[in-house]
Amino acid sequence: MMLEGKSCLVSRSLPSSCEPESEWAYLAHEVLSGKRPAPEDVEVEDLDEADGGGGKRSKPPSPQPHTPDISESRGSSRHASGGGEQHGTGSNLISSIGRDLTINCVLRLSRSDYGSVASLSRDFRSLVRSGEIYRLRRQNGVAEHWVYFSCNVLEWDAYDPYRERWIQVPKMPPDECFMCSDKESLAVGTELLVFGMARIVFRYSILTNSWTRADAMNSPRCLFGSTSVGEKAYVAGGTDSSGTILSSAEMYDSVTHTWMTLPSMNRARKMCSGVFMDGKFYVIGGVANNNKVLTCGEEYDLKRRSWKVIENMSEGLNGVTGAPPLIAVVNNELYAADYSEKDLKKYDKKNNKWITLGKLPERSVSMNGWGLAFRACGDRLIVIGGPRTYIGGTIELNSWIPDGRPPVWNLIARRPSGNFVYNCAVMGC
Repeated sequence: MMLEGKSCLVSRSLPSSCEPESEWAYLAHEVLSGKRPAPEDVEVEDLDEADGGGGKRSKPPSPQPHTPDISESRGSSRHASGGGEQHGTGSNLISSIGRDLTINCVLRLSRSDYGSVASLSRDFRSLVRSGEIYRLRRQNGVAEHWVYFSCNVLEWDAYDPYRERWIQVPKMPPDECFMCSDKESLAVGTELLVFGMARIVFRYSILTNSWTRADAMNSPRCLFGSTSVGEKAYVAGGTDSSGTILSSAEMYDSVTHTWMTLPSMNRARKMCSGVFMDGKFYVIGGVANNNKVLTCGEEYDLKRRSWKVIENMSEGLNGVTGAPPLIAVVNNELYAADYSEKDLKKYDKKNNKWITLGKLPERSVSMNGWGLAFRACGDRLIVIGGPRTYIGGTIELNSWIPDGRPPVWNLIARRPSGNFVYNCAVMGC
């Protein structure tokens, strides 16, 4: 998921909300007074251990940060900063130093800490649970990008690259439409949307750490191109339940949870990919009727509400049996993972051609692109995949920050997995 504006790295010095609740007092003390307790009073987990192979050691998955019910907050009798105030005393904590200053402090905390922040008082809980704090972060250019991916039916995991840890995501509710790997996903705002083969859509919210049924598109589809920016997502193309290849497009508003029909593309296509770049929605590649591989892309101007065809924009990036083009945008520059040659390429906008920058990570194994994820994660590109054997395999996350030089990939995490990556999305908020 790409967000407009620069992202700010958030300090990793604070404890995780997944740690014992005894550290709520420490968090409140730091937020409200700007001071930290003495080092001997706080124990910070060391996340920088390295394994024998030179990569980061995989920690056991932590639970997804939990936003407690109001009743949990009311029941707490811990004090915030030694002033005798209870955590359930309404607006006392915020009003003690002013709402603006308090919010300015909170929006710069790691989102991992928001479960603990929500436990301080009803006002803090409302700030987090309503999503207001994430909207303010976006307005101030503050974002953390977490990687969400699925290697097993109904199961999703997340990885926080800022604290270098795996996070458990609740299992999806069982449904026949999701009992196979052939499903679509996208992250928008504070939500992860997963689309089944029929009109079934499930929505995971980081505000409630839960899955719920969501409204289907106006024209349900699969194998479509998609992207998101801020609180809105865009989809186009794909195929419907009868196999008809579509040219239609839609926009999703994650605040109102509604779909709006957009003007249709010039050409129907499935197995295409989407990105947001230069303030426009691009749909690239795909397959048309009679299995004709499309090498053109289309650009949707949000202001003019019109599409324009760009010839030869995706030439050589995908085939009939291969995965859709693996593309991502970092700092308004378009990159592609050429899975056939294992090359990393950059799009030359001026000359409408692709330039090879170097190679993908050595162990980025796939089956014609299937099982390999290529995403933008803030200011970096990430490749998710790994070697397979007859007894299983490994999922590896490699990253590279584009700097004008040939790519040198950095292994940031690995974990055992019995399957390829079926779905992947990056949520920045």
